[in-house]
Amino acid sequence: MTPVTPGLPHQPPSWAHCGRGASEHDPVGCRGIHVPGHTLCLAHLDTTARTAYLATLAPGAGIDHRGTTFTPDLLQQLLTALQDPATNQCRLGRAWFQRAIFTGEARFRGAIFTDVAGFDHATFSDVAVFQKANFTSEARFGKAIFTGNAVFHGAIFTGDAWFDGATFTRDAVFREATFTGRAWFRRAIFTEEAEFHRATFTKDAGFDRSTFADVARFHEAIFSARAWFWGATFSKVARFERTTFSPAAWLREATFTGDALFGEAIFTGDAWFWGATFSRVARFEGATVTGNAEFAGVRFETSPLLGPMICGGTLNLTAAVFRAPVTLEAAAREVRLRRIRWESTATLRLRYAEVDLSGAVAEYPVTLAAAAAPFTIRPGIAASEDVLAGQNKRVRIHSIDGVDAAHLALTDVDLSGCHFVGAIHLDQLRIAGRTTFARPPAGWHRRGLLPLAWSWRRTLAEEHHWRAAAAGRPAPGQSPTMRGWQPGLHHPDLELTPGPEMVAALYRQLRKALEDGKNEPGAADFYYGECEMRRNDHTGTTRAERWLLTAYWAISGYGLRASRALAWLGLAMTATVLAMMLWGIPTDSPLPLIYI
Repeated sequence: MTPVTPGLPHQPPSWAHCGRGASEHDPVGCRGIHVPGHTLCLAHLDTTARTAYLATLAPGAGIDHRGTTFTPDLLQQLLTALQDPATNQCRLGRAWFQRAIFTGEARFRGAIFTDVAGFDHATFSDVAVFQKANFTSEARFGKAIFTGNAVFHGAIFTGDAWFDGATFTRDAVFREATFTGRAWFRRAIFTEEAEFHRATFTKDAGFDRSTFADVARFHEAIFSARAWFWGATFSKVARFERTTFSPAAWLREATFTGDALFGEAIFTGDAWFWGATFSRVARFEGATVTGNAEFAGVRFETSPLLGPMICGGTLNLTAAVFRAPVTLEAAAREVRLRRIRWESTATLRLRYAEVDLSGAVAEYPVTLAAAAAPFTIRPGIAASEDVLAGQNKRVRIHSIDGVDAAHLALTDVDLSGCHFVGAIHLDQLRIAGRTTFARPPAGWHRRGLLPLAWSWRRTLAEEHHWRAAAAGRPAPGQSPTMRGWQPGLHHPDLELTPGPEMVAALYRQLRKALEDGKNEPGAADFYYGECEMRRNDHTGTTRAERWLLTAYWAISGYGLRASRALAWLGLAMTATVLAMMLWGIPTDSPLPLIYI
């Protein structure tokens, strides 16, 4: 019985077709295109006519056998007629095999296609061997069906390669294949292993909405242009170790049901994982991204270790979700953790980064610490940080606005520019190690004719912003008189800048946090800052209390400046001595008076 092209049981093809074997069940019959000069396809020609037709072919000739059914023997006869005797290689010109059916092994090993090779909607019922084949023009395999193994090992695609919607029921082997043109595998289905080990993609490679039901091997592959994996599904292990992506890799909305291995991968541009889901382990040990690494909205189901990663730009984990305990290790210029959600414990070890934790949700303890030494990707081998050369190695927290700090611990970080307004339970924030805060302006300034210097202490960024805004609202084009205080985002708008009453509450809560951490000097500085803000608060502090605080500040620095108290003591003693010198002390006792 004549095989029927899948999906088209009653639709005749657009070309003049053979029609042999038509029946009530299949009114179209054989869909093979007519051989030139005949009314039958190549499969149904008699031996004499077929031999005569094949004798007209020469190496490099164009052929058109759309819809034809090829047995291994018939295909071998055709390729033998196109074989170049000088090289023993089959050389084809424009080759049309759309909707062709290969019932046995289809061996195109080492074949050279000098023009377009069209295999759209073709069906390969057994092994399809294109090993070391050379496609000098377009290679079209759109919606082709490979029931057996598809072997493109070492194949060269000089023109665009189209595999959109192709189905690979068995292994798809593209190991060491070279794609000089664009490679499109959009919506392709890989039922078993997809092997792209050491493949080279010179231009754009598209795997959008592709399905990898088994292991996907892309390790040591080279993507010299954009790599598109939008909405791809990886059901088992996805191996991208030591893969090079340049300039950008787009894995947005991809789903990794198995392990995702990106160890030592190199992204020379941006890496986009927006909306991706990692259901198993996601490993990025030693991965380097010279641009931005975008993980916004990514879901990590079970990833105990993420990193160490080196990112020359921004590591964006906005709205990401971690469902299991995780350790994140990364060196980046900026790390965005906005609205990130940790549904279990987490440890973040960072280098170089400015971190934004705005709106982060921590349901369990989360520790963020600065790593003192470069990360190691293997024993004795440190990850290269060349893309961050010249950057400040201090980890700087930009904001914890909207964070419940009860589960947050910060170690060895720079909080000099951190925005605390909007955070809750700051009194339970754990601060340890060499954590630094902002300092008042150094040097002397004048208040009228009186020279003054700011007391040296730990301060919050919010105090800087308020003092800078309160120093005077400049006219457009003029620089404000800030006396060294750093302006905030809404400078010089005092209505949008947190005022003294809010800053005093921040100092009060953080003082409690430092006291619980046995950091008494830091707690004392925050007590000083709280009193300073209350003294300048004209809404929540009465005038009498402000006068009292002013006297307390002037006499003893709120009980924290011993030098100031000693100065006043010395002044009082000096005044007493001067008074005694001016009026003296009586030398004679007064005579008693007797009243009669």
